[in-house]
Amino acid sequence: MPRFAANLSMLFTEAPLLERFERAALAGFRAVEIQFPYELPAAAIRARLDTHRLAMVLHNLPAGDWAAGDRGIACDPARRDEFRAGVARAIDYATTLGVTQLNALAGKPGTGVDDAQTRHTLVDNLRFAARALGASGIRLLVEPVNRFDVPGFWLNTSALAISVLDEVGSDNAFLQYDVYHAQRSEGELAATMARLLPRIAHIQVADNPGRHEPGSGEIDFRFLFAHLQRIGYRGAIGCEYKPATTTEAGLGWLAWARTQLGA
Repeated sequence: MPRFAANLSMLFTEAPLLERFERAALAGFRAVEIQFPYELPAAAIRARLDTHRLAMVLHNLPAGDWAAGDRGIACDPARRDEFRAGVARAIDYATTLGVTQLNALAGKPGTGVDDAQTRHTLVDNLRFAARALGASGIRLLVEPVNRFDVPGFWLNTSALAISVLDEVGSDNAFLQYDVYHAQRSEGELAATMARLLPRIAHIQVADNPGRHEPGSGEIDFRFLFAHLQRIGYRGAIGCEYKPATTTEAGLGWLAWARTQLGA
C-alpha cells in the first residue's frame, strides 16, 4: 500500500528543520523525505526519526550550491569529482538514516558544453552512482524537472530520463516521477505512470498552478490516486509542495487521498 511522505524541506517550514519531524508525526505522517539533510548531523536527524517513529524514504545527493542557483551537478563535466565525492557523503547519511533510495538531480549543462558531452557526463556519473549505491543496498533515482521553473535544466521529460537510464544500463537506477514537473513538461500523467510503472521507484505530488497541495489546481488527484491503486503502485508518495497557507491548514486533501488509495 503506498504511503505518503511529508517533504520536510517544503512542509512545516514555519518551524526549524529538527522540529518539523514532530509536526509531521502529529499531522498523521509516518514517513518523511528531505531534499538535502546535510545542514544537520545525520545522528541528530536519526534521533528525531526514532523519537517520532518516522521512516525517511528519500533524500537527494548533494546538488551543488543551491543558494547560488545550482540545481544539481550530475551533467556538468567540470564538476565530476564534486559529484562523486557527494555520492560518498550521501551514502554515509543514507546509511545512518535508513534511507534506501537517493535522488540525483542532473542540473544544467556547463558553460560551453554541448548536448552530447552533457549526456555523456550524466550517463557516466549515473553509472558510477548506481554501482556505489548498489554496494550499500541503496537505489539510485533520477528526476526530470520542468524548464519553466528551472530554465536550462537538462533532464526535463520522462522520455529523456528513460533514454538516459537505458544507456546507463543498471538494474539499480530508476525514475523518480514528480507529478507537478511532469504536468508542466508533458502531461499525459495517468498513461505515462501506467506505462513506466516498472521503472518508477518514487512519486512526488504537487498541484498546478502554484505547486500547492493536491486539490488546489487543475490536476485531478482523486482520479490519479485511485489510478495508482488500480495499476499497483507500491512505492512512497512524497508530498513535495508549497502550502498555500500553513501546512496544517492545507492537509484536508490527505483524508480523501488515503481513501482513494485504500490506505
